[in-house]
Amino acid sequence: MRTGAEVLVIGNEILTGKVQDVNGPFLIAGLREIGVELHRLTVLPDDLDLLASEIRRASTHVEHVFTTGGVGPTLDDVTIAAAARAFGVPLVRNPDLEHIIRTRATPPITDALLRMSDLPDGAVLVQGDVSIWPVVAMRNVHIFPGTPSLVRRKFAMIRERFRQAPFVLRRVDLVADEGHFSKTLDEVAARFPTVAFGSYPVDGADGYTAYVTFESKDASAVDAAVAAFVGGIPAETVVAVR
Repeated sequence: MRTGAEVLVIGNEILTGKVQDVNGPFLIAGLREIGVELHRLTVLPDDLDLLASEIRRASTHVEHVFTTGGVGPTLDDVTIAAAARAFGVPLVRNPDLEHIIRTRATPPITDALLRMSDLPDGAVLVQGDVSIWPVVAMRNVHIFPGTPSLVRRKFAMIRERFRQAPFVLRRVDLVADEGHFSKTLDEVAARFPTVAFGSYPVDGADGYTAYVTFESKDASAVDAAVAAFVGGIPAETVVAVR
């Protein structure tokens, strides 16, 4: 199993363009900020079988899986059932969540609302701020609703559970075509395998035509890689190192 995370964004409304996803970009930034490497973000329809398959696959490949969407009392809300199917367990009524629904939900308390307290057998409620509804966790899968404001509040409530050593990011701005420095970058990348490199051409409006990023949890390796790269290209092509 790889360290890091996957995010599953769930909803037909995303795939049909009726709603623009903002939860994915939020979790990309939020996970990076706490040092968690994101290996994949997948957008999926409200399809029970497909969701079960993807949750099962992701849960065996990475430490943490985060899902957004498909949680609620309507026909298209199948994420909880998919998580149960993914792990081969039944849905069972969670008395703590049922109590929360009965005491916090807007009346009338319908059977559809109460069915939201049916969770995969073995699921737990992760509670921090008691003013926020808890996060449902099934093994290494944390299940969020699709409403962006709730995703932000719930993630803020539990994020410190996942914090790891931070990433160190530096970049070099250049006035050069990528082909002019690609050989040097290849050589530096080979020398520093723990550093992730990225090269990005831009339109030049900000005074540079490309920039190269250097990223790792090893700050000394990043500094050494930047120095090796800058030292291996013409000085006049370097606009800034930051």
